Amino acid sequence: MTHVDDQPTAAVSRGIFDADLLDRCISCGFCLPACPTYAVSSDEGSSPRGRITLMRALETGRLDADDARLREESSFCLGCRACEPVCPAGVQYGHLLEEWRDHQWRGRHRPPLAQVLMMVVSRTPLVRAMGLVRRHARTRPTAATGYLMLGCFERALFPQVSRAAHRLLPDLAVPTDQGCCGALHAHNGESARGRELARRLGDQLPGDIVTTAGGCVAHLAGVLGPERVRELSQHLALSGAVPTGEVRVDGRRARVALQDSCHLRNGLGVYREPRELIDAVADFVAVPADNSCCGSAGTYSLLRPRDSRRILDPKLDAFEAAGVDYVVAVNPGCLRQLQNGLRRRRSPVRAVHLAELLDAAAGGAPLPRGVRWTLPRLRGRGAAPGRIRIPGTAPDHGETSGAARDTGGWSA
Repeated sequence: MTHVDDQPTAAVSRGIFDADLLDRCISCGFCLPACPTYAVSSDEGSSPRGRITLMRALETGRLDADDARLREESSFCLGCRACEPVCPAGVQYGHLLEEWRDHQWRGRHRPPLAQVLMMVVSRTPLVRAMGLVRRHARTRPTAATGYLMLGCFERALFPQVSRAAHRLLPDLAVPTDQGCCGALHAHNGESARGRELARRLGDQLPGDIVTTAGGCVAHLAGVLGPERVRELSQHLALSGAVPTGEVRVDGRRARVALQDSCHLRNGLGVYREPRELIDAVADFVAVPADNSCCGSAGTYSLLRPRDSRRILDPKLDAFEAAGVDYVVAVNPGCLRQLQNGLRRRRSPVRAVHLAELLDAAAGGAPLPRGVRWTLPRLRGRGAAPGRIRIPGTAPDHGETSGAARDTGGWSA
């Protein structure tokens, strides 16, 4: 292991990091129990405190960017930001990590697979074509005050998520030509390009933006402002919409756990909202460590699959031990990670997105594997399940009153 003394940044500075952010760390160690890579390695250098020590050594020139430990730790870190909420000094570790990778992963040092993925999502026509083939949600071009953002790979991998979200929020416009939000670039050594793409997407979607991707919303909120961008559960909670349907399995109310999105929870503090929504349509089951990283971490599961599974496997054990029917994700990367892991072990637990769960409860598409779900009693025929009434808005065509909307969909 490369050894460096833990000293504050000296007078000699290379300008790699924001000096105020780097000096904020007081090396107290509160971050260690929260760090997933420290938990699996028990190595101080693989903790936020240890990595900040390495950053300081890079900043002052005591270590060169080609140092093996610097290369390893800039890659081994999940970037989950679990250290931030527990830090008494308010260290913005996620921002420091982006600055580190901007320097560390330049040119030939950037992981080739990450480079390929960033090239793909930067090409809007290609991303659009992938989504259209898979039939994600879409609307005709129209002036709107609110938009549903389509995640790049979510369009191709999980098009049913945007369809479910749009059934829940049919007033949102869904343009097909929207580009990448830039989160992938920001997390893989091209933070300036990531901010540029976020601003471009903000111009394409000039109103309020709702997204089903926790990782994307944290990045967009940092660039466009949190007042313009909301994750699905956050939007539903703030709008006052309440789900009234129910998901049932084998004649009983379904048991459902949650896997938090790291950036949504640690970056924006959004974690109560999805739990409350789940509990409204099923029996929410709190599972130990459901707030810790699942090992997906954007490109991490592709770049470091073995370490990713080391993070994931104990979580899958916990979900199975809890006897849940479903584990809900609020980020497409987490959904892919959970589905692949559960499929590998032929688990009876199924992973679904929050939008899918709420849509099924409201009378939309059924959940996977023939799960039986039951709609609440309808008051009239022809009512449109899955719609949402936002306080202060006019009713949909054909509605006569709020009472006529009690259909197993949503109320506010």
